[in-house]
Amino acid sequence: MSQFTGNHILSVDQFDRAAIEKVFAVATTMQPYARRQKRTTVLDGAILGNLFFEPSTRTRVSFGTAFNLLGGEVRETTGMSSSALAKGESLYDTARVLSGYSDIIAMRHPAAGSVAEFAQGSRVPVINGGDGANEHPTQALLDLFTIERELQYEGKGIDGLHIAMIGDLRYGRTVHSLSRLLCLYKNIHFTLVSPPELAMPPAVIEAIENAGHRLTISTRLEGTLDADICYQTRIQEERFESQEEANRYRGKFRLNQSVYTKHFQSKTVIMHPLPRDSRAEANELDNDLNQNPNLAIFRQTDNGVLVRMALFALTLGVDHLLTSYERGVIWHSNKSSE
Repeated sequence: MSQFTGNHILSVDQFDRAAIEKVFAVATTMQPYARRQKRTTVLDGAILGNLFFEPSTRTRVSFGTAFNLLGGEVRETTGMSSSALAKGESLYDTARVLSGYSDIIAMRHPAAGSVAEFAQGSRVPVINGGDGANEHPTQALLDLFTIERELQYEGKGIDGLHIAMIGDLRYGRTVHSLSRLLCLYKNIHFTLVSPPELAMPPAVIEAIENAGHRLTISTRLEGTLDADICYQTRIQEERFESQEEANRYRGKFRLNQSVYTKHFQSKTVIMHPLPRDSRAEANELDNDLNQNPNLAIFRQTDNGVLVRMALFALTLGVDHLLTSYERGVIWHSNKSSE
């Protein structure tokens, strides 16, 4: 992806390492705006159509926050039942209409391939906020950005990374997209831990193997892993045919301080795309990890705003104009001193 301006962002397969490095460089410059130390109004007058036809908190709000922090305005649609899609309108027609009201659209939809179908009818760039069990490219980018920043503290880079992915790898679109991005790097060791029924899809396994990376597959945590990253996932109950089926796997891979100490190195970074299922029967990431300095889940969410700000700036072609529209802030929160 050599050119961002005016283009859709639908899949991680659009990115090469140069494009990733460009996104990360721009994301890093966004930190003063995200912390409200400065303000840029480079997107003053621009409108984001934030179309979320599937439940979302972090992704939806962070897209809106990112756009607001660049000076733009946000219009939202949430839920299938509150949209014309419930009346039988096609994704093409919805795209033709709503793209007339927006300068860029972020969209989530429960069906795989739906965002790409929508983009065919859109008159403005579309960013995929998740399409069913298929992909979640912006989450993968923010995850990779987090990995890079976390490893920098240890003087390491992404090349040579050992990542353990644990839980629902079949339906967890975040690990699908992240794995594909990691295939662009060198000498990655993937340890995949899941029940056989929730194993990583064959297409992702094939991509890892074709890229020449090391692959370890297991149905349970065993021994001590020298992983740099432990990436835990939620059981994607909304993708199962029944609640009863989902419940069979809930709580299979709980991670608490005791399990962490037993199976991971003292500096292994803990990640999760959130939401973490904190119900007693699941308890994916125990609260006793909240004070563990290696728990990076909230640093991930902060980084998500930076990455999405970068994608908006690049896609709308204003990344070089940020400082030209800079000004001070009236509201000084404690974030300005962090």
